[in-house]
Amino acid sequence: MRIGAHVDQADPLAEAASRSAGAAQFFLSDPQGWKAPKPREDADRLRAADVDLYVHAPYVINVATLNNRIRIPSRKLLLGHAAAAAEIGAKGLIVHGGHVNAGDDLAVGFDNWRKTFAYAADSGGFPLPVLIENTAGGENACARRLDALARLWDALGDHEVGFCLDTCHAHAGGEELLDLVDRVKAITGRIDLVHANNSKGDFNSGQDRHDNLDGGTIDPDLVVAVIRAAGAPVIVETPGGVAGQAADIAFLRERLGTGA
Repeated sequence: MRIGAHVDQADPLAEAASRSAGAAQFFLSDPQGWKAPKPREDADRLRAADVDLYVHAPYVINVATLNNRIRIPSRKLLLGHAAAAAEIGAKGLIVHGGHVNAGDDLAVGFDNWRKTFAYAADSGGFPLPVLIENTAGGENACARRLDALARLWDALGDHEVGFCLDTCHAHAGGEELLDLVDRVKAITGRIDLVHANNSKGDFNSGQDRHDNLDGGTIDPDLVVAVIRAAGAPVIVETPGGVAGQAADIAFLRERLGTGA
């Protein structure tokens, strides 16, 4: 089981080394912008590294929305990031589940996800696993609560889709962590990555505010239990820079009995 952290994109391998991390997640462009990722000069070094790499897609991507000015550029940007992530040897591309606007039909949002994968298939398909991540807030979200997640997976049908489980998002989104892995796998059949984060916000607060594993409103034992049950690689997206994330990684390794 590889354990790592979300790090700065400038030199992710150096950032991983500073945290003694076996995995690194990073952005390939501005997470709040619409610019396509540029080719990386260190692509060869990234591909050859003994560190599992994951790319997080920009937060602005929302392929579920009924707003054409957001949905259509989101599809193109997601496919562009998938190609760029595959070029550096990433294990997966993480993207938030998205939402529709108040008053819009959530069923159309789920179908827009289906159309996104059909759009990708028309150009050869995604070149690496796309991992849809559960989100913390919003009453019109496609992947906040498990009932919505089940509808999303039904809409995606036979498409190959991965899943990223964020512990902070689940807690803040109103899903108990106890036995959560079993409930998620009953829907998705898989968990490809765990974002191990504590939560500054209370249960069902809808607040996407991460905390270090020994802080926040989640019992750290529950986070460890989720990771152990999932049996998937782990990324901490916690505050505190190198020191804070290194401490969280060391905590998980000690509790899980792994050196990766």
